Amino acid sequence: MGSEAFGSFASSGSANSFSDSMARLLDRIDVRLADSDEQRDAIFRLRHHAYSRDGTISPNFSGTFSDAYDEIGKVYLLGLYIDDELASSIRLHVASLEYPDFPSFEAFADILRPEIDAGKVIIDATRFVTDEKLSRLHRGLPYATLRLCMLAARNFGADLLLAAVGAEQRVFYEHAFDYRQMSESRPYPLLAKPISLMTLHYQAAAEQLNRRYAFFRSTLSERRMLFKQPVAGLLAS
Repeated sequence: MGSEAFGSFASSGSANSFSDSMARLLDRIDVRLADSDEQRDAIFRLRHHAYSRDGTISPNFSGTFSDAYDEIGKVYLLGLYIDDELASSIRLHVASLEYPDFPSFEAFADILRPEIDAGKVIIDATRFVTDEKLSRLHRGLPYATLRLCMLAARNFGADLLLAAVGAEQRVFYEHAFDYRQMSESRPYPLLAKPISLMTLHYQAAAEQLNRRYAFFRSTLSERRMLFKQPVAGLLAS
């Protein structure tokens, strides 16, 4: 995603004002699983705009950006809408021995294969993009979007959260969520910029993150609504 979305929002002002701002933002956000061609096309257009804007991909004639992993594995393609306008999107793969196909494995198999072979459950978050205008208006949008990673991790009992990110985003993940860099930058399929792998041990970090960001908490019904059926299952039905 564009680096402009990663501001110092959480560190500006008091913790209470940050939580209050996030509560107001989340009240306006509607999270939708992309289960129609119209929703998916809107997300693919947002991706194309965000990635081509920062030079991660070259613009293409279709004005969309997608790949095979949008339909492979146990995958959830999610859009966040503010006042019915698509504000951001993230793709989550729930990886395990049963579902070993996920994007980050393609570039970081040497690091991730032992985790999968050990029976770990991994949430692989990729294609995180925001609308340029809305991300400037709502500085908490990255936190609201990445909150979905935490919801998925709790819902599926995940051991690890992954983030394959460029150099300009690493500091945000380190300082905001205590992710740790696991590799130097490497070429990444379909992207012009190299990417490094960052990981978070969710079970060890969950309690502290929920104290730091009260809005990360969720209800069982919210998690069930979001993750009742992956995109691949919807497409097959």
